[in-house]
Amino acid sequence: MKPRHQHLSEDCRAVSGVLNRVGDKWTVLVVTKLGPGRMRFSELRGAVGGISQKMLTATLRGLERDGFVVREQFPTIPPRVEYELTDLGRELLEPVTALAEWARRNGERVARARERFDKATGNVGKGDWDEAEELRL
Repeated sequence: MKPRHQHLSEDCRAVSGVLNRVGDKWTVLVVTKLGPGRMRFSELRGAVGGISQKMLTATLRGLERDGFVVREQFPTIPPRVEYELTDLGRELLEPVTALAEWARRNGERVARARERFDKATGNVGKGDWDEAEELRL
């Protein structure tokens, strides 16, 4: 018997692959901060706030690998490195910015809904994510 709703595995993989890259908070923050233009690594780290050097490096490397960011190193002492969105990255900026704004506007509502659900189901503190405080930020 064939399943009623057959998923196209190629479509699922494509969506999953892109969402894995653009769905984390550091990617959203880095892409939105690079929206206005080029930034040096140290400027970007300060603008994002709360991100470690290691996490920023990993995020930028992933964005560069996926074609969203271009990295340019200048032969100065000390070396200067700047990052900029590619055309693909600028296309990504619109939905990512919209998602970030939606999250800022609705974070408190989501946190309250989670609290109500957890209280009603007796799952207080047992959710998949412990993000209630992060959503309020």
